Amino acid sequence: MTSCSFQALLESIRSAPDGLAISALLDLHPGLTRRTAQRWLRNGVAQGRLQAVGAGRGRRYRAMTCAGSAGDAASVTIVWAHEPSPDDASDIFPVEIPLSVDSQDILAYVNRPLAGRHPVGYQRDFLDAYEPGRTWYLPEPLRQQLRRMGDTGQMRRPAGTYGRAILGRLLIDLSWASSHLEGNTYTRLDTRELIRHGRIAGGKAAQETQMILNHKSAIELLVENADTAGFDRFTLFNLHSALSENLLLDKEDEGRLRLHMVDIGQSVYRPLGMSAQIGEMLDILLDKAGRIPDPFEQSFFVMVHLPYLQPFADVNKRTSRLAANLPLIRANLCPLTFLGVPESAYVRAILGVYEMTRVELLRDLYVWAYARSAREYLAIRRGLAEPDPWRLAWRGELRQVVRDVVLQSDRAPLEVIDETLSRHDLGADHENVRALVIEELRHLHEGVLARYGLRPADYERWRAHQLRLT
Repeated sequence: MTSCSFQALLESIRSAPDGLAISALLDLHPGLTRRTAQRWLRNGVAQGRLQAVGAGRGRRYRAMTCAGSAGDAASVTIVWAHEPSPDDASDIFPVEIPLSVDSQDILAYVNRPLAGRHPVGYQRDFLDAYEPGRTWYLPEPLRQQLRRMGDTGQMRRPAGTYGRAILGRLLIDLSWASSHLEGNTYTRLDTRELIRHGRIAGGKAAQETQMILNHKSAIELLVENADTAGFDRFTLFNLHSALSENLLLDKEDEGRLRLHMVDIGQSVYRPLGMSAQIGEMLDILLDKAGRIPDPFEQSFFVMVHLPYLQPFADVNKRTSRLAANLPLIRANLCPLTFLGVPESAYVRAILGVYEMTRVELLRDLYVWAYARSAREYLAIRRGLAEPDPWRLAWRGELRQVVRDVVLQSDRAPLEVIDETLSRHDLGADHENVRALVIEELRHLHEGVLARYGLRPADYERWRAHQLRLT
């Protein structure tokens, strides 16, 4: 047995009436790392799917009756990638991240042991009190500072122009950094090789590879639909579906509202448990987000309120981090990639929202992270060429024709080009667009395939056919 999914691990345990030790599970699943197995087993115990019997090397895991299915109200515990520990020095905010007095106050509270923090549930007033255009988590001077940091010089261009120009770099940076905040052990180089060439890093669990690829799909969804995507259920649910594909215990939870209660591991915060209430609050949240006039305020508002509501069974924080980039991508601002953000700092900042409904610590982290991200993209911005007006005007048609040519590898390229272009009313631009298609095909390579909705296998098949013809 070589499968490395949590479900496969669960099936192995179910097939052993006396349970299995972690060493036996690793023998059955040689592609699974011990660290990932330990995390899955811990989550399985927390969710009531597994029972741990014994201690130390003699500990075995037995299957229990599955809880938390789509129709019941069983509670599922969401566990941090690395559980916060106030005794762990690495969990303290790095000194290079400047903190206000208010943020230091929040940090002091969330660093207390669980017994020293007060249990609290979802506070509806936290969202109800926010009035778009009148309430500001980011004061005007701070928003001006962020705009100066993130100015790409393309803010008057069509939505998503800058995002498309830097998509190759963005896919790597944001996929890696956001996954790293979830405990993913892929390196940035591993991530680049996976995204650009489809090369899976050795010694990594299938779950980690899937997480990176899911980020890639979700980022492409945001960038490619920047002109139409908004803060609505359709966009949010499809974003969650892309990020959670093949990662949740129940596939029915992908891209839909949470139907059961959840607990947050190592936190005294208890989110809403009733599906109807969750749906009601989500609609209010999305309506308010859509009416916020400033892209940075929109971005930060989503980072605060989506994880706080916990509308999905899992993958809420990942969804919020990518949704926070939507207004920046639409406005052609530098993205927020979360490069260099320490996991411990992010956890503390989110706990401040969960347990205190206070945003100052997360705001300080957001500003620091955006400044770092904008600096990373400054050189890219300066190196970008002026967009070709025909490529900009006929972008969709260009991509469709290139895709048709590659997928119909057994036909002559010019024949497919002329046939596909004949279905579009290009007017006087027909010959210019035809020439651009031919140029795009000449420069086609693995690193740009996602732009056309193509896979490496499609490209290799087409390329092999073209070589035979020559």
